[in-house]
Amino acid sequence: MNRNIAIDGPAGAGKSTIAKRLAAQLGYVYVDTGAIYRTVGLYALRNGVDKADTAGLTALLTEIQVDLRYGPQGQQMLLNGEDVTDAIRTPEVAAYASSVAAIPAVRAFLLDKQRELARRQNVIMDGRDIGTVVLPDAAVKIFLTASPQVRAKRRWLELTEKGSRESYETVLAEVEARDAADRSRPIAPLRQAEDAILADTSDLNFEESVALLTRIIREKFAELGCEQP
Repeated sequence: MNRNIAIDGPAGAGKSTIAKRLAAQLGYVYVDTGAIYRTVGLYALRNGVDKADTAGLTALLTEIQVDLRYGPQGQQMLLNGEDVTDAIRTPEVAAYASSVAAIPAVRAFLLDKQRELARRQNVIMDGRDIGTVVLPDAAVKIFLTASPQVRAKRRWLELTEKGSRESYETVLAEVEARDAADRSRPIAPLRQAEDAILADTSDLNFEESVALLTRIIREKFAELGCEQP
């Protein structure tokens, strides 16, 4: 039986960090789909294509080879053979990722790659539309969220630790703008799948959040009669 796990939710909800921990605990392969879209966005940014230029972004697809590699540090993103795992983690690239993810041609370009990964092994895959579009038959679907204020504070603290001087108010505005863009895009908008379980971590720390999702996953597998991972 398919035992794939889909985790959706807004930016800054902690999907990636929690999913990585869960994958390590459960012996699953973690797939960060946001990183895949960020990689395409990085290529567009480097080539001077405006993120609102749908035709220009679509034309770039013939030049892009996106690959995933798994090493001691987890998932690594390769763009035309270059390791861009760190380069894609900037606010500017994140903004591009949101734009390219709304383009049907880009989604079609990357959809098969994501599904093939899930066909080959049990995966924990996180993103915006995993449970609704990419893996609609996933055994477990979770919608992970937290208030915009909490998500912005988490992101602001991360940036501050890295030496950024960006204000909390600026980060909050960016979070709210990203939420609006993700929910209003015409293609695969951010929404909770009807059969997804809501997990709000606004009042939880990281370890408590991991414990909550672990419990949700194990309870769902027990309900389905699946072998526990």
